[in-house]
Amino acid sequence: MAEKTRYSDAELEEFKTIILEKLEVAQRDYELLKASLTNMDGNDISDTSPTFKVLEEGATTMTKEEAGRLAQRQMKFIQHLQSALIRIENKTYGICRETGKLIPKERLRVVPHATLCIDAKKQGVK
Repeated sequence: MAEKTRYSDAELEEFKTIILEKLEVAQRDYELLKASLTNMDGNDISDTSPTFKVLEEGATTMTKEEAGRLAQRQMKFIQHLQSALIRIENKTYGICRETGKLIPKERLRVVPHATLCIDAKKQGVK
């Protein structure tokens, strides 16, 4: 029997469902991070005494920087998930970009945006 070269339409549909669920959660998380960056939650330092204001501003800056990094990382994750959806539509999803072999289903269920099989990943392919 010949080795399978791509996942079936039913299998692709299963992966699409997984990706859409992860995408929904990721976008919700991104919006929360974005809201915390723009201070829409109303937590500011306007009502604290001048003594604590400097300390609060420093902590706020650090918190915003961290939220900014998290937001960037979340956006990158969203883009990877969206790219995976495009690969599903093109029926190229789940094919290792290095070896051309199918990435195991178990890996794709855990990392649905994966483009490398474990062997290629271990070899340090970028």
